[in-house]
Amino acid sequence: MNLKSFRIDNLQYCNWSKEIFQINNQAKLDAIHVTIAYHEDFNEVEKNINIWNKYFKEFKDLIFHGKTYKDIEKAHKEKKTAVFFGFQNCSPIGNNIGLVEEIHKLGIVFMQLTYNNQSLLATGCYEENDSGVTRMGKEVIKEMNKLGVVVDMSHSAEKSTLDAIKISSKPIAITHANPSFWFEAKRNKSNEILKALAESGGMIGLSLYPHHLKDKSNCTLESFCEMVAKTSDLIGIKHIGIGSDLCIGHPDSVVDWMRNGKWTKTKDYGEGSSSDVSFPKQPIWFEDARGFKNLEDGLKKVGFKESEVNDILGNNWYNFYRGINS
Repeated sequence: MNLKSFRIDNLQYCNWSKEIFQINNQAKLDAIHVTIAYHEDFNEVEKNINIWNKYFKEFKDLIFHGKTYKDIEKAHKEKKTAVFFGFQNCSPIGNNIGLVEEIHKLGIVFMQLTYNNQSLLATGCYEENDSGVTRMGKEVIKEMNKLGVVVDMSHSAEKSTLDAIKISSKPIAITHANPSFWFEAKRNKSNEILKALAESGGMIGLSLYPHHLKDKSNCTLESFCEMVAKTSDLIGIKHIGIGSDLCIGHPDSVVDWMRNGKWTKTKDYGEGSSSDVSFPKQPIWFEDARGFKNLEDGLKKVGFKESEVNDILGNNWYNFYRGINS
């Protein structure tokens, strides 16, 4: 398999439509990791998967359900996009460790241990006190490792993330976040986390979501690519990919769902200003997945070789997927 042209976006949560699947196809994305749960329980996840099965049938010329790295190869060959499922929270398993095996059977590849708040498994990045991975969390990580479900700590707090890296016998992922040395945000990650992640064989997907970018919606391509270069100097290029966190096409009411879920009756304004309850505008150079071409050009401008650009834009994630079930 020629790795030169693999393109993978390891986090999208869009208002799915034929148009967006076509955009991903135009961007030559061989794979995307999509969020199918924020606050849903197990039964609601099954309903979400039924919706995706309809997409796979209706748009079979564009997408199909991805389950292993071989599906990335298949998508590349057939000029389609393999769609991998993930959870941004552990809510679908509740307090039942037996459901880890059930979600694996449904094709879930990634699961965050927490989404911003304290969960039964770990502490989220918005909590004041970070007690780390819990007793149940340790058992769930063990089960995820056994089954081949990747531990994702994108929305987790510092100690919890470091705990997960240490506890997990398999490399973990931070599918969508940026280094805090570039821009301080609750969800961006410290140098200590980034180094521990790389030393354990893990991956970070660098985010294009404006709340995680320096200068937010006005972030420049050059600034982002310089950050990629500095991150590469810090942890090595093989541990870096893209997890754009694209949320295009949604009404702003979806922000309420993401932040408020089922846990509060008041507004949780979360990222952005205290009155910000809308999706931020994407930088003009990454309005949708076709921005991968701008990333390719920008990374070359800051000094990356073509092979290194290909690593960042897809090959590293491909290799990570290859190791999931090994």
